[in-house]
Amino acid sequence: MAYETLIVEREENIAIIMLNRPPANPINLTVLDELEATLNEFEKDKAIRALIITGAGEKSFSAGFDVKTAGTPEGTKAMDKGQVVFSKIEKYPKPVIAAINGFALGGGCELSMACHFRIIADSEKVFMGQPEINLGIIPGWGGTQRLPRLVGKTKALEMLLLATRVGAAEALRIGLVTKVSKPEELMKDAKELAKTLAKKAPIAMQIIIDAVTRGLETTTDEGIKIELAGSQCVAKTKDAMEGMIAFIQKREPVYTGE
Repeated sequence: MAYETLIVEREENIAIIMLNRPPANPINLTVLDELEATLNEFEKDKAIRALIITGAGEKSFSAGFDVKTAGTPEGTKAMDKGQVVFSKIEKYPKPVIAAINGFALGGGCELSMACHFRIIADSEKVFMGQPEINLGIIPGWGGTQRLPRLVGKTKALEMLLLATRVGAAEALRIGLVTKVSKPEELMKDAKELAKTLAKKAPIAMQIIIDAVTRGLETTTDEGIKIELAGSQCVAKTKDAMEGMIAFIQKREPVYTGE
């Protein structure tokens, strides 16, 4: 499939999705539609085990919502669509890694937070933040919900109300990102993580993501029930048997997603 706003590549069992609207890689309705289509494609593709999302160029992961479309019918549709697509990423059955190669602001930060892992380049030009309040608006793609879940209420309010930006070191310290990489090694590190994840049992991984995501939205008691149902489901898979046999035989397991 040809894309207008994305560059999509396959590397063995990994998919790499690059926002291709440099230098700022703003997100408009076309970006969201194409991102959704790409996610749907790879969700059905058993050969793809993990995904990486990054930005084109060296300046920006994404500056967020394309303000040029604000107040237009396209912009209004994009506001609703962003919530749908970002929620899809958060609940995606395969691990999604954000490789933050440049600034991630507003909707760009929200996109990264919807991913399961975030790796950020260690550079003065790379930072994250939710500056919407400076425009008299609020985050609209999950920022008020995902940010406090990642960094805690007080730090989230500081970032949201003061439009505070955080660099790589602080992002790691507060739990906003998973890892800090040298700029020239960012994609290598993202691919290494993706390859490690790709070796894991796909069904177990899918159920873990689902249990954690839904568990955070409910009580601990209800979360335990979700976990139990998932555990019972995984126990019936061929991958579970393969994992046990491989452990006994002291070899690397080969999971097929069955």
